[in-house]
Amino acid sequence: MNVRIDKYLWCIRVFKSRSIATDACEGGKVKIDGASVKPSRHIKPGDVITVQQGYVKRAFKVIEMLEKRVGAPLVKNYAIDITPQEELDKLQTERFVSYQSKFKGVGRPTKKDRRLIDKMKS
Repeated sequence: MNVRIDKYLWCIRVFKSRSIATDACEGGKVKIDGASVKPSRHIKPGDVITVQQGYVKRAFKVIEMLEKRVGAPLVKNYAIDITPQEELDKLQTERFVSYQSKFKGVGRPTKKDRRLIDKMKS
C-alpha cells in the first residue's frame, strides 16, 4: 500500500486538515530522514518523519500504513511519537508565554475584564 506523506500526517492527526499538511510539506516543514519532501512522497514503515510546528520539531516513526483518519487513541498503532523531551518542554514554555502575554496590559480588555472593571467602579 502506498500512502502519501501529507495524507499520512493528516490520518495520524498531526495536522487538522490535509491541505494544511500539504502546505507544510511544500513549505519545507516536513522531512524524512533529514531531507525535505514533497506532499506526493510515499512513505514506508520504518521512516522517521520530522515536522516543524512553530518552535517545536516533532518526530514520528512510521509503524504501519493507513488509508483513513483514525481516532486519537488508535494513532499509537500506526506511529510512534519519538519527539525529544527538550522539544516537548519548548511546547509547554510556548503555551505559558502566550498565556502570560495576554496580561501585559496591552490592547482592549476582554468582556470579562470589562465586567470586572465596571464592578470595581461601582
